[in-house]
Amino acid sequence: MIPMMKTVRTYFVAYVVLILLFPGVSFSEPSDYERTRMSFTNFVRCELTRTNANNYFNGKSFEITMINLYGVRQEGDIQVVTGAVDCFVEKKHELLYVAAGVTSLIGHEKVSYFVVRKHDFSILATELMKYPYKERCAWSQYWIDID
Repeated sequence: MIPMMKTVRTYFVAYVVLILLFPGVSFSEPSDYERTRMSFTNFVRCELTRTNANNYFNGKSFEITMINLYGVRQEGDIQVVTGAVDCFVEKKHELLYVAAGVTSLIGHEKVSYFVVRKHDFSILATELMKYPYKERCAWSQYWIDID
């Protein structure tokens, strides 16, 4: 009977700990990574589908099926964000590789450099600087800053 009570007590303690910790986890703000991932996804989707965007598929209609963030790294004052976009183009999948240089000015992030290629590439800040970006799609347009 005593081993059974130890088991019940162990489950009870684990249950209480989960209940006490659960509200802290469920109401926490999204992490910096999650915010960057969502901003990247929204930015790329906007940039590839906006009117008069560069057409990377030679005029063929396409559908974005997946946007994947590969990495985020800091190079000087530029945050370099790299990823890939899988598109369905005329009955086959094609992959685009994307890099964006995000700068922060007075607490607001904006895209300063943007590169899209059909072949994988290693990205450096100096390479990104060859491709300045004219503000069209906002980096964090879907995030509401309540501060």
